[in-house]
Order: sequence, then structure tokens, then C-alpha cells
Amino acid sequence: MNFQLSPERLKLQSAARELARGQIQARAAEIDRSEEYPWDNVARLKEAGFFGMTLPTEYGGRGLSYLDAVLVIDEMARVCGITGRIVVEANMGAIGAIMRYGTEAQKKLAAALVLDGDKPAICITEPGAGSAASEMTTRAEKRGDTYVLNGRKHWITGAGISRLHLVFARVFDEAGEEQGIGGFIAIRGETKGLRIGRREPAMGLRGLPEAEVIFEDMEVPAASLVVPPRGLRKGFADLMDAYNAQRVGAAAVALGIAEGAYDAALEYAGIRKQFGKPIGSFQGVHFQLADMALEIEAGTHLLYHAAWLKQNGKPFKKEAAMAKLFCSELAMRATTKAVQIFGGYGYTTEYPVERMMRDAKVCEIGEGTSEIQRMVIARQILGDVVG
Repeated sequence: MNFQLSPERLKLQSAARELARGQIQARAAEIDRSEEYPWDNVARLKEAGFFGMTLPTEYGGRGLSYLDAVLVIDEMARVCGITGRIVVEANMGAIGAIMRYGTEAQKKLAAALVLDGDKPAICITEPGAGSAASEMTTRAEKRGDTYVLNGRKHWITGAGISRLHLVFARVFDEAGEEQGIGGFIAIRGETKGLRIGRREPAMGLRGLPEAEVIFEDMEVPAASLVVPPRGLRKGFADLMDAYNAQRVGAAAVALGIAEGAYDAALEYAGIRKQFGKPIGSFQGVHFQLADMALEIEAGTHLLYHAAWLKQNGKPFKKEAAMAKLFCSELAMRATTKAVQIFGGYGYTTEYPVERMMRDAKVCEIGEGTSEIQRMVIARQILGDVVG
């Protein structure tokens, strides 16, 4: 397949790059210091049409592809990991699951919120159920034409900022029989019983809150339940398949962070002098920059391939896991090399590479750890061998 970008995609990429370097980049360090959500960046992204760009045109979106979204995410993350992550969740994840499996009313509600600048929250992880998501304990009990939810979610990105929540819970009918795991739409500020708990003090991506979301007899209409065509007993896998698309977005954030670190290191290598020469003239620096460039090129192809498969309705679970795994570990390798090239200055907040290094670490943890990605890949390649 040919990943040579079309004129339309090059134009989109150029517009995203102009916004990122012209306005987003200048705010990145301050967002990290203040740990405040960048509403000003959200306004700029909305104005540029980067919120809900993957939504169908009949719902007010631009009808763009996942590869288009990846191009924008990559450019934002190259200068500000937080802004890149916001673009992911404004186009993938919870909104993707609802647009794929939701009712017409659910789709219209979700699309309107996202186009208004909301970053949806996907509520899966619990204190005792992280990688083992199917072990969640949050319960949704049917009571007439409503469900009552009780439980606690942990490490929810955007908690306290997001309005739209897609809450995963074990569903029980009125007789108390478990029906499977389903997703419920809940709106912060409108759904009673939804409470934001403790915010986690995080190492990186500090302007994007990670916090608990607590459900205390949270009552939602039965119509808020998102049910895939295969039903609740088998539908959890379908809903999680939409989560695989978010892994493509996570890979784009990681790749962007790696590219940003490479850009900074390459520029610094031509400016910083030691022993009367630019440090870029030394072989040790050559090797580090060459490795970074090589791995960024490889990560780009893995990412574009996964996005292309997703957009064309082909199986992409393995490829999404490969892109996420490779790009997230690349982000750590590239930022570590960049800090080393900067030397002592790389360890200070005067330059962006220390922030990039902190932001990069979560890429190996969120949206499925590196260990989980390896399990996904192994199961896909060994399925026909071990049965």
C-alpha cells in the first residue's frame, strides 16, 4: 500500500503544524507547570475543525479518516503531548464506540458534546481491575426503565473536565442475573450520583487530570445503555474493539513526542559546541540521532498501516497493538537520548526535553501497558498454532 500523502492530507498536516508551532507550542511548558487544563488550546482546536473531525458529516463532523486524525494528533503531540492526547479523545475512544454501536439518539448527543469542545472520558479502569478489565466490579442494576450504578473507576483521563462519560459496568437484570458488561452514557453535571474523586499527582501530561470517578446510586435511563449487535454477553469484546482504535491514537501521541524530542536534539546538536566544534560533529551524537531517525521512520509506517486498516474496515487489532507498543517504547528511548544529548541542560526545565521524557512514560502504561500489547500480539500470531 502507498502511504504517500495526498495533496489534501498534506494540506491538513500543514494546517495542523502551523497551529501547533504557531500557538500550541508556546503554551506547553506553562500547562505543565500550572497543571491546568488548556481550555485556550481546546478553543483553537475547535476553530480549526480538529474536534470531531472523524464524525460523519450528518452528525456535524468532517467525515475524515483515522489517518487524517493521526496526522493532526502527531503534529500536536510533537510540541505538546497533552494537546495531542486531547485530539485523540475528541475523535476516538468513547466517541468512536458510541458512533459505532450507539442508537441514533446516543450518537446525536455524543456528537453535539464533542463538537462543542468536550473531551469524552472512557471509564474502564478500576482500583482492582486495570489490565484485567473484565474483572471490573462496578454494577448496573435494572430497575424498571432505569439502571442504578454503583462503583468506582480509577485513572480516568479528563475526570472533572469531561462531560460525556462512557461507563463500563456489569449489567444485572431485575431478577439479579448478570447479563454481561455494557457501556452507559452519563453526563457530568446532569447525571445525579456521578462524583469526581481524588486527582492523581502525575509525572507527566500534567495539564490533563487523571482522577477517580465514583458512582453512588447513579441513576441513568435504560436508553443510555450502549449495546453492540451481539448483545451484552458477547458485546464487551465489541466495545473494547473500539478501544483498539484509541490505541492507534495513543501511538500517534507517542510518535509525536519522539519526533519532538528528535527535533530539539537535532537543533541543539548544531548549536551546542564542545572542544571547539558543534556536538553534532561527534560520532557518539551521530549514532544517537541516527537511531532516533531510523526508529521514527519505522514507527510512522507501523502507525499509518494500523490507521489505514482501521479506516478500511479490516482487522487491525494486532497492528494497533504493534504500533502502540513500538511507538510508546520509542518515545521513551528517543526522549532519553535527547536528554543525554542536551547533557546537564537536558535535566533542567529550561529546555523541553525533560518534559517530553516525563510525558513519554505514560505512553507505555495508558491504553494498555506494553506487557498487554505483547500479549495481544502473541495471541494474534499464535492463534492458529496453539488453538
